[in-house]
Amino acid sequence: RPRQARRRRRPAGSTPNLIAVRGLAGKEIKFGVEGRAAMLKGVDLLADAVQVTLGPKGRNAIIQQPYGAPKITKDGVTVAKSIDFEDKFEDMGAQLVKSVASKTNDVAGDGTTTATVLARAIYSEGCKAVAAGMNPLDLRRGIQLAVNKTVDTLTDISRPITSKEEIGQVGTISANSDTEIGALISDAMERVGKEGVITVQDGKTLDNELEVVEGMKFDRGYISPYFITDAKTQTCEMENPLILLVEKKVSNLQQLVPLLESVIKSQQSLLIVAEDVESEALATLVVNKLRAGIKVCAVKAPGFGDNRKATMQDLAILTGGTVISEEVGMKLEEVQPAHLGNCKKIKVTKNDTIVLDGAGDKSAIDERCELIRTSVEATKSDYEREKLQERLAKLSGGVAVIKVGGASEVEVSEKKDRVVDALNATRAAVEEGIVPGGGKALLYCSTLLTEVAEKDAKNMDQRIGVEIIQRALSAPLKTLVNNAGEEGAVVAGELMKAEVAVETGFNAQDSIYQDMFEAGIIDPTKVTRTGVVDAASVAGL
Repeated sequence: RPRQARRRRRPAGSTPNLIAVRGLAGKEIKFGVEGRAAMLKGVDLLADAVQVTLGPKGRNAIIQQPYGAPKITKDGVTVAKSIDFEDKFEDMGAQLVKSVASKTNDVAGDGTTTATVLARAIYSEGCKAVAAGMNPLDLRRGIQLAVNKTVDTLTDISRPITSKEEIGQVGTISANSDTEIGALISDAMERVGKEGVITVQDGKTLDNELEVVEGMKFDRGYISPYFITDAKTQTCEMENPLILLVEKKVSNLQQLVPLLESVIKSQQSLLIVAEDVESEALATLVVNKLRAGIKVCAVKAPGFGDNRKATMQDLAILTGGTVISEEVGMKLEEVQPAHLGNCKKIKVTKNDTIVLDGAGDKSAIDERCELIRTSVEATKSDYEREKLQERLAKLSGGVAVIKVGGASEVEVSEKKDRVVDALNATRAAVEEGIVPGGGKALLYCSTLLTEVAEKDAKNMDQRIGVEIIQRALSAPLKTLVNNAGEEGAVVAGELMKAEVAVETGFNAQDSIYQDMFEAGIIDPTKVTRTGVVDAASVAGL
């Protein structure tokens, strides 16, 4: 019998020998035509998915979400951000176009589909030129010459917005020809002014709603429900109240006794806005309200840190009062009726407070608004800018809330995307004016670039760079017309004829040629300009 090999027994508690495998993550490198072609494939795939949403007859895109129901949208940047490719080179090309859409969205808030279509057109034409042996640097210089001319032309043909109807038309076009959304935005802008804050929220009904808060509203409600004056609506309302603004906590009510006595004598109500009202002082206030009939309410000061100080100062200027602060050498016991603010009406709910018709000096309020405007221009922080604009709106105009309704969560989400786009487009139009819509403004700019190619281009390669932009500028109109089932190249050819006026374009909704301004088919100059500049800056590289 063959002898069996003796197995060596492993001592208890010992571990087997492990073989270490080192994973080496390598980089793939492609050069020249091969690299550009791989990236162009990614650019084309992403642009194909995005461009179908362009125009009044563009399609919706349905995007699978990591959780929950799919998202339905017609917003170019949302579609672009949802796309990733397994192939690294294709994904790199897609990321370039995504950055164009994102940048345009950040600056103008709309026009992301147009920017994506332009970026693809510039990049694909540029790849052909480089493959044919052109100097990339001279191509880039030619592209920049053409972009500068395009921006100047857009400024020349731009018109300022002059009426509520034009604001509604811009909103309608951006919201995919939804006149209800356009009308809602123009109403909101009319009521809160150009500097007013307009926010968009999910509604709780089937219909869209507009809620406008005039005066100053801040998100702090009554500290105790005992301050309620209307049990049915659970609110505390006061007519012509005095307003005490205190920067620190109120802990001892003895300091306020002289002031409360003078308030009782004058038979006026009192609103106390402080960092906090501590339990003992709060209990005393509640007892005096219930037993002595003093009309009083206490709320916490809005905001935090420096933002709280600034908001309290805004309240003081709006109501004509003084902020009681030890920093300026004032104590609670020294407060006189002259230090109190005043307003026509106050409404306090569980969650917020509205101050209507403050008695502050008009010139002081205007001066404060100007100071905030200067701060808005100076700040580099988006968060700080948003907070400053909110403060400015509360002081100067008011706040409008558009509540988007719908039968389902998916419908509300899709409609909300369109409302946000329309709102951004409208703000951009108010800021820089409007140009003919439907892709006509860019098509007209392209007809003026022949002169730039002949006069300003230093060599053939720069001329080719100008021609790249010239061809790319017709892409948005052709795409929009193709999406409407017409022949884009034929329509572009008709509109490029010398005898056709700048304002005349193609109404893709009704398939007719007409004056774009008269038809209400208008685009914000800022959105169109930003799309061209951003697309050229990325794709031209």
